Amino acid sequence: MNRTDLIEYMALRADLSKSAAGRCLDALVDAVSAALEKGDSVTLAGFGTFSVGNRAARSGRNPKTGEALAIGATRVAKFKPGKALRDAIR
Repeated sequence: MNRTDLIEYMALRADLSKSAAGRCLDALVDAVSAALEKGDSVTLAGFGTFSVGNRAARSGRNPKTGEALAIGATRVAKFKPGKALRDAIR
């Protein structure tokens, strides 16, 4: 499912126009992004939790040349599915 499919599904299920569903999706993505940017987590009961994790610095290799290189520490987005979502996909 891509963005367009998701907007069409949301519009159908919520009895909205596609443009309104698109704005709702944009607002959700913006809200989650803003919260993660501040280091907060976003929990949607039954669906899951979006959070920020830290990835330590490590060494890696350039696959083309085999040369060793340093990969810096970074922050990454994480998602932990809720119980209802885990049960739904089993």
